[in-house]
Amino acid sequence: MGTDNQTWVREFVLLGLSSDWDTQVALFVLFLVMYLATVLGNFLIVLLIRLDSRLHTPMYFFLTNLSLVDVSYATSIVPQMLVHFLAKHRVIPLLSCAAQLFFSLALGGIEFVLLSVMAYDRYVAVCDPLRYSAIMHGGLCARLAITSWVSGSVNSLMQTGITFQLPMCTNKFIDHISCELLAVVRLACVDTSSNEVTIMVSSIVFLMTPFCLVLLSYIRIISTILKIQSTEGRRKAFHTCASHLTVVALCYGMAIFTYIQPRSSPSVLQAKLISLFYAILTPMLNPMIYSLRNQEVKGAWQKVLGQFSGLTSKLEG
Repeated sequence: MGTDNQTWVREFVLLGLSSDWDTQVALFVLFLVMYLATVLGNFLIVLLIRLDSRLHTPMYFFLTNLSLVDVSYATSIVPQMLVHFLAKHRVIPLLSCAAQLFFSLALGGIEFVLLSVMAYDRYVAVCDPLRYSAIMHGGLCARLAITSWVSGSVNSLMQTGITFQLPMCTNKFIDHISCELLAVVRLACVDTSSNEVTIMVSSIVFLMTPFCLVLLSYIRIISTILKIQSTEGRRKAFHTCASHLTVVALCYGMAIFTYIQPRSSPSVLQAKLISLFYAILTPMLNPMIYSLRNQEVKGAWQKVLGQFSGLTSKLEG
C-alpha cells in the first residue's frame, strides 16, 4: 500500500537507552524495582482511601483517580521497556506501538486535567469552606472525573490517528524508550513541520489551559491564606494544598519541558531521560508525597497500622 518511496511499516525497533548488556541488566533491575514500588504505593493509597471513612471526601476521590492514572500510565510504558532491556531484538508491532502511544497520551492528558480539577477542589476548600460540601457534591465530582477521562482520551485518539496516517517509508528505528509522539512523527518520509506545529499547539492548549486553571486557583488560595490572621490557621490552610502543589510542580514541569519547546532544544538522551522520569519516577513519588506531606493520610496510616497491630496481638494471644 504505497509507492516506491512511501509504504506502511509493520513494526518498529525501539533503540532504548543503551546497547551495552551489563548496563541493560542494571537498568532492568533498577526500573523493575521502581515499577513495583509505583504499583504497590498507588495500590496502597487506593486501599487506604477505601478502608478509612474519614478519607471519603472529594479530595481523596480525585486522588484515587490520580493513583489509577499513574499506575496505568507507568504500565503503558514500563513493562515493554523492561522486556526490551533483556531482548536481543527490541521490536514492537505497529498496532502495539499505536496502542502504547494512545494510552500514554490519553493517561498523560487525563492526569493534567485531574490536577486542575484537584486545584479547584482545594480552592473551594480554602476560599469557601462553609459551602464546600454543597459545592463539591458527589454528582459534580463524578462529572469532573468523567470529563477528565473523556477529554484526555479524545485528544489522544485524534493525535494517534493523525500520527499513524503518515507514511513511514523504510525508517522503522525509533530512537526512544517507547512510541513517543514526536519520535514517531519524525520517522515519516514527508515534511512533518505542520504535524509538529499541530502537536505543539495541542500541547499548549491541553497543558497550559489546565495549568492556567491551577495557577488561578492557587493565586486565589494564596490570597485567602494571607488574609488569615492566625499563624496556625495559615499553616493549616497551606498544608491542605502542599501535597497537591508538589505533585503539580513535578507533573507539569516535566511535561512542559518535554513538549513546549523548539525542536532542536533537547538532546535525544535528554528527551529519553525526561520521558523516563515522567513515566516512572513521578507516579512512584506521588503516593509518597501524599503520605509524607498530608496529615490526614498520615493519620489514616497510623489508624490502619494500629488496627493491624491490635489484630496481630489478639491472634498471638
